[in-house]
Amino acid sequence: MTFKAEYIWIDGTEPTAKLRSKTKILPGTSADLAELPIWGFDGSSTNQAEGHASDCVLKPVFSCPDPIRGGDDILVLCEVLNTDMTPHSSNTRAALAEVAEKFAAQEPVFGIEQEYTFFEGDRPLGFPAGGFPAPQGGYYCGVGADEIHGRDVVEAHLENCLQAGLGISGINAEVMPGQWEFQVGPLAPLEVADQLWVARWLLYRTAEDFEVSATLDPKPVKGDWNGAGAHTNFSTKAMREGYEAIITACESLGEGSKPLDHVKNYGAGIDDRLTGLHETAPWNEYSYGVSDRGASVRIPWQVEKDGKGYIEDRRPNANVDPYVVTRLLVDTCCTALEKAGQV
Repeated sequence: MTFKAEYIWIDGTEPTAKLRSKTKILPGTSADLAELPIWGFDGSSTNQAEGHASDCVLKPVFSCPDPIRGGDDILVLCEVLNTDMTPHSSNTRAALAEVAEKFAAQEPVFGIEQEYTFFEGDRPLGFPAGGFPAPQGGYYCGVGADEIHGRDVVEAHLENCLQAGLGISGINAEVMPGQWEFQVGPLAPLEVADQLWVARWLLYRTAEDFEVSATLDPKPVKGDWNGAGAHTNFSTKAMREGYEAIITACESLGEGSKPLDHVKNYGAGIDDRLTGLHETAPWNEYSYGVSDRGASVRIPWQVEKDGKGYIEDRRPNANVDPYVVTRLLVDTCCTALEKAGQV
């Protein structure tokens, strides 16, 4: 007996990394994560090595049932190592693991809202050939074939994520035709990032079967159309217990060079999306406010009312690396909360 393991990894393409995968046939009917073997690949074909020393190593870090192949087959997310077993320069997971461990006692938790856009050929799904649809307004959470495009793909993706056991918590149509969102979390930093990468792979793979493509481009259509983000909801134990910690976290994100430190790592093309229009704050200004979707960081109204909860960083692009955004938020906010004695 054998089973198929789809080894998935993040490549070294810049400025936005791509997902890659290949299939390994393993003996037996299943395997625990610890039993899955390391594997290799040609890094010179993935922007991760030169041809004269092209071997890179895949180390399994997360596995789940493969909902597409079914049976005993699995998906295996891997981090990339050099042949001396040190983290590859493209491996952003390793840095997150260190920060997550450092601040584990604060119990950081994330929920990430992944927006994306379907394309059919060279135009967004639902855009008429050679023109534009009606202005945005009725598409968000809409219903009806005149406003909603790609629901069959979205439903198939949702079912695949659930069958894989991922912590997906919802879906909705977004503001532009052919634009959708799914949410992953609440989960700890490594778990939310790992599962978001697998959910992205499943999105691309599911869309293949419908002959459409999905893009995380933060501004897929120029002009008066919303961009695509990855709004990142964040809390610690102290934030979930008191409002003072909420304010400390918000203030910490605006101190010194922190706004730029974060924004420059929140996804390529961020200045095209964070313009101050279309429910965004300008990329070069930092602000926070209650129920304010035009702020950099939003405090939900219910959080202010309850005096505890979480914050939403609205700046990350759809194409952000979840290992990076979670690391930055944990490091900045948890350091500030620790200094303030709010842990």
